[in-house]
Amino acid sequence: MTLPLRGLYLITDDRRSGPDALLAAVAAALRGGARVVQYRDKGTDTARRLAEAQALAGLCRAHQVPLLINDDVELAISVGADGVHLGRDDADLPSARARLPAGSLIGVSCYNRLELARDAASRGADYIAFGSFFPSPTKPQAVRADPGLLRHARRELRLPTVAIGGISPENGAALVRAGADMLAVISAVFAAPDVTAAAQAFARCFDPAEETLP
Repeated sequence: MTLPLRGLYLITDDRRSGPDALLAAVAAALRGGARVVQYRDKGTDTARRLAEAQALAGLCRAHQVPLLINDDVELAISVGADGVHLGRDDADLPSARARLPAGSLIGVSCYNRLELARDAASRGADYIAFGSFFPSPTKPQAVRADPGLLRHARRELRLPTVAIGGISPENGAALVRAGADMLAVISAVFAAPDVTAAAQAFARCFDPAEETLP
């Protein structure tokens, strides 16, 4: 899938009531303008994970939005996902690239370290992710990142960049101005009383009026 990597980057919440609830919530977020979906589930129920990822793959294809799988290259291959997202303890990027179909997307978590982003770029990453920029209910102990990382990465690496961690519609626009191409969100969308409206609020962070770098 060759759509530009820009906008709301939705990460699924594994603290949910079941597969049907997951699919309904992601569909609502897609109606609100989510531009990338990452399936993240650290559970050990392989049959459930496969069924959920397959359902999400069909939903994302219908909306022409990339589906990425967190930390599981084989699952991504099994469901025909558009790629994977890799963290510090996940498969290394060259191995993932060798296993995935040509043209697959690979993103890499770089936390608060520009040197990790440089390394990921040199190894062929399609995008990089920094965070946590704000306190996060999902990962309360995560290292904190400074918005200056986004500016440096945009100027030096020229790769699409994801900001993650405690992001809301109120603080997200400043990260976009600093250089974030995507805002990765879990609870601020999934825990909202109206998921579609929450996604729409994040989409507005990418209004052209908000995009000029300081």
